[in-house]
Amino acid sequence: MVSIDLSDKRALVTGSTRGIGRAVAELLARASAKVVITGRDELRAQEVAREIGANLGAETVGLALDMSNADSIKQAYSKVEGLWGGVDILVNNAGITRDKLFLRMSLEDWEEVLRVNLTGTFVITSLAVKGMLKNRWGRIVNISSVVGFTGNVGQVNYASTKSGLLGFTKSLAKELATRNITVNMVAPGFIETDMTAVLSEDLRQEYLKNIPLGRFGKPEDVAGAVLFLCSEYASYITGEVLHVNGGMY
Repeated sequence: MVSIDLSDKRALVTGSTRGIGRAVAELLARASAKVVITGRDELRAQEVAREIGANLGAETVGLALDMSNADSIKQAYSKVEGLWGGVDILVNNAGITRDKLFLRMSLEDWEEVLRVNLTGTFVITSLAVKGMLKNRWGRIVNISSVVGFTGNVGQVNYASTKSGLLGFTKSLAKELATRNITVNMVAPGFIETDMTAVLSEDLRQEYLKNIPLGRFGKPEDVAGAVLFLCSEYASYITGEVLHVNGGMY
């Protein structure tokens, strides 16, 4: 049986106390990577880290990380460096929404989403890349969204950030390729998470009509794509987008 072994790798997953982020963290831990679980609530991050560590016999740690605050990001990463000397794998999963029709969207609604989804990603990546450059090995996976490619009513701010990650991914991939660091993006469709749980039944049925596989995805569907991109099986893939959306785009 072919397997993926990340036993010599250290990973950090932003926004990993629930949903897609947690599924990614669990799968990386199952592949024997050391994993940093992060979220705004430190106690929750520590609890999830303990659960994953106990269930999978993995080395995990939970840290507070507010992606809207550069100082919080720097403090968290400093702790990671103190514990493990940095990371080999970075999964930029954390993101927020502030959905409103454009004519009702405030500058604060716009800037808050950009601050977390794009600027936060820039800050944490700039810190993690330094160690990867030194080690001449790294995997960076950015989690985007299908709406970054299709657009979506009421999500001008969110879709702009998820589309912006495409340029970030492709440009950074070109800059880091000579140091054996790959940068790729996974763009999930509609996944069964807290974000989709708030959709009305009518809207859910409307979205399902456009998904050839006839179902919403599961966080594990996205996690599998991320694990692949972090493995040696994807060592010749960089600057690419892997769409995980059941065929809707």
